[in-house]
Amino acid sequence: MASACSSSSSSASRFEKIPSTSIRVLRSVESVRRWRKPHLLDHRSVGFVPTMGALHEGHLSLIRTAARENHHVIVSIYVNPAQFGVKEDLASYPVTWEADSAKLAALDREMADDGANLGRISAVFMPTTADMYPSGFPGQEVDSKGSFVTVTPVGEVLEGASRPTFFRGVATVCMKLFNIVQPERVYFGQKDVQQTVVINSLVRDFMLPIEVVVGPTQRAADGLALSSRNVYLGERRRGVATVLHRALKAAEAAYASGARDRETVLGAAKKVADDTLSAQMALAPEKRVKFEIDYISLADPTTMEELTVVDPAKGGILSGAVRMLPVEAPQEGEDLGHSGGPLVRLIDNIILQPS
Repeated sequence: MASACSSSSSSASRFEKIPSTSIRVLRSVESVRRWRKPHLLDHRSVGFVPTMGALHEGHLSLIRTAARENHHVIVSIYVNPAQFGVKEDLASYPVTWEADSAKLAALDREMADDGANLGRISAVFMPTTADMYPSGFPGQEVDSKGSFVTVTPVGEVLEGASRPTFFRGVATVCMKLFNIVQPERVYFGQKDVQQTVVINSLVRDFMLPIEVVVGPTQRAADGLALSSRNVYLGERRRGVATVLHRALKAAEAAYASGARDRETVLGAAKKVADDTLSAQMALAPEKRVKFEIDYISLADPTTMEELTVVDPAKGGILSGAVRMLPVEAPQEGEDLGHSGGPLVRLIDNIILQPS
């Protein structure tokens, strides 16, 4: 592990830190509360960036924003099992603490030279499932018994329809993390747009004294949204994985050209997806990439309910999910991606801004 314990010879207290930084590594709920209390008493603001690790530029951009707006930034790294369905392979999710701690250390050095920042990364919270679920993890089944937070109906559509326990897991773990960290502000990425709507509803409905800040989606040069799941793709599937973004961009272009009805806007996206799949299926098995569009949505920006016609005064949300199927006829030495290239489900969205 890339962390080490450091301490002052004049103090009996020992704090685990990322080497060559002042970033504390906190592994228990009690240690976070001890860290948080003096900042509360000193009226120093805390920004919180929750993650499941496998950090990429999207996460780092949120941390940079949090550092500009708060005296202290705390990042959580916790792979929450409640966000995975019973048929999803939790064990294959990338655990990359060595790389994550190196990225946080490099970012800390970068921010030390940036005079625009109010604060820096002060701590990383890395709890265990036993910490997060003190009564025992209740399981991933729809009818599991336990203490949950559910946000409906927004959590039941789109991603919630495809993964019925997903937003229950998100809302539950976020409520726990918010109660533990007690931040002034929390930071989420626009890529998970339905998640941001769920979190805003959670904060509003439970009257939490927290500001939700949503950062723009970070993308690769070809438009693919940065995601921890991209490591599963491998070279062949990575080249086709932009299909969802290209489909959404086509729908956005139809809207920009004056289309407001669902059939025309989403028809443009469907054509891109269909044409891409047809082109792939014309290739030999050792070269082609198979994928399935899970859904493409045109929804209300506050409720995520499907729209028949977009009200230009309100705008809308274009979103979708694609299932990149495992590589067919893999070749010797071919880069298949992390864990041998399992099925990868990618999501993306574009906001249709109100005019």
